Amino acid sequence: MAATAGTPATAAPRGRIDKRRAILDAATTEFAREGYAQAGVDAIAARAGVAKATVYSHFGDKQTLLREALVAESDRAAAANLEVVERLLDPGDDVRTALEDVGLRLLECFVDERAWALRRLVTAEVVQFPDLVDVFLGRAAARVNQALADRLLGLSVAGHLRVDAPAVAAEHFAGLLTGGIDARTRFGTRRLPAAELREVAGAAVDTFLRAFGR
Repeated sequence: MAATAGTPATAAPRGRIDKRRAILDAATTEFAREGYAQAGVDAIAARAGVAKATVYSHFGDKQTLLREALVAESDRAAAANLEVVERLLDPGDDVRTALEDVGLRLLECFVDERAWALRRLVTAEVVQFPDLVDVFLGRAAARVNQALADRLLGLSVAGHLRVDAPAVAAEHFAGLLTGGIDARTRFGTRRLPAAELREVAGAAVDTFLRAFGR
C-alpha cells in the first residue's frame, strides 16, 4: 500500500530503529551503573522513553538485552577506534607526529564516558556471563588490535619502523598508551585534561620508538 501523502514510506522502520537504539543506549547505562541484577527493565524503558512492553517486543528478555547492548556498544567503540587507526595509512614524513596524533585520539576514545561504561559492564558481569568477554574482545579489542598491527606493519615495510611481530607491537603500543590510565583517572572518576592526555601519548610514542623505531 502506498504511503499516505506527506508521510514517508520509511517512517515506521526508521522509528523502530530509533527506538531500538534508544533502548540499547539506556540499557548500557543502567547495566553499567546498577549491575545486571539491580538494573530494572522499568528503569531502562523510562530512560529510553518507551513503554516496558516495547523493550520486551524488541529483545524478548533481560539477558538478551544485556548481550545486545554489549554487541552494539562494542561495535560503536570499535568503529571509533578503527577510524583513528586508519590515519596511519598516510602518516606523511614524520612518523613520530603521526603516532602521537593517533595515540592521542585512541586515548580520547579510551577515556570516553561510553567506553568506561562498556568496560565497567564487562568487568562487573563477566563472572555471571563469561561469554561477554568473547563478545567484547571479538567485536572491539581484537579488531582494533589487528587493524593497528596491519598499519604498523605497513609503516615497517615503508621503512619508518622495525616491526617483526606486528600483533605484539600493536599490543605494546596500546599498553603504553592505556597502562596507567586507570590510576590517572581513578577508574574513570577523574577527567584527564587535554594536556595530560598529550603528555601520555608523547611518552608512549617515545618508548615505542625506542623499541620499534629505525
